[in-house]
Amino acid sequence: MKRSVLFCALLLSSTAWADGVPVRDNGLVATWYAPAKKEPAILVLGGSECGEKGGQLLAQNIASLGYGALALAYCGSEGLPPAIQNIPLEYFAKAIDWIAKQPLADSGRIGLYGASIGGETALVVAARDLRIKVVVAGVPSSVVWQGFDPKNYGSVASTYLVDGKPVPYLPYDMSKMFTSILDLYQRSLDTLPMHQEAIIPVENINGPVLLISGKADALWPSATMSEQVIARLEAKHFKFPREHIAYDNAGHVVAIPPSDNPALRPLEGLGGTPDGNAAARADAWKHTAAFFKKYLGAPN
Repeated sequence: MKRSVLFCALLLSSTAWADGVPVRDNGLVATWYAPAKKEPAILVLGGSECGEKGGQLLAQNIASLGYGALALAYCGSEGLPPAIQNIPLEYFAKAIDWIAKQPLADSGRIGLYGASIGGETALVVAARDLRIKVVVAGVPSSVVWQGFDPKNYGSVASTYLVDGKPVPYLPYDMSKMFTSILDLYQRSLDTLPMHQEAIIPVENINGPVLLISGKADALWPSATMSEQVIARLEAKHFKFPREHIAYDNAGHVVAIPPSDNPALRPLEGLGGTPDGNAAARADAWKHTAAFFKKYLGAPN
């Protein structure tokens, strides 16, 4: 089973906006795009490729706005879990520690930006770490999902660990054959009443939240899950601004910034129409930039 192979292919093949600096410190595998002078900084998480390059396109676009950006690998690279299973959440705290120590990063203004499983992870991490002041999550999840290993789909484990113990997760419903990955996710999401402990405690996030989804997402039901996040924030009387923008004719690629890269063309298979995806990406990126500017602060 694959969550976003095509999504990751785009990230791996895109032209860099600017050269980043490799980071190999305290177990971190990342790329740092430093701002020109002391500015807010954003931790960036790519999709299910989850290696170092997975977040680089996103981080390059964030850096182009003038922010510091750290594109963080979280599996599939040296010293990290080999697959999207048993990823220690303490690892992300280390990345925030690293950003806070950079002389060109404003340690009081750190944001988080993730897409696909990176969007899920962004909400999970921000709910645990009060240093994150703004979150933008593209096509995210409302729950911690069962992790998966492309080399062994029979392996069952949580996506995350805390103190070496698995974080409660929503298992895949394998009670019958599924017709598509979307069908599997939708059917599994229907079992959520029996797995309430898998819900991400988004009400613990310490700042504004922007969610971006595609109503035609053909990979997983990102619009439905984003609405679940907003509903929980409302029910828990979340004190910060929250917004969900769902695009009618857009799919799983809605969170990818605009690009003329021909690698975008196969991504239409993840839902939406070519025109709908193009328009949604442009509008979503505009809203992303404006959201960070409004709530994290505009780079000088």
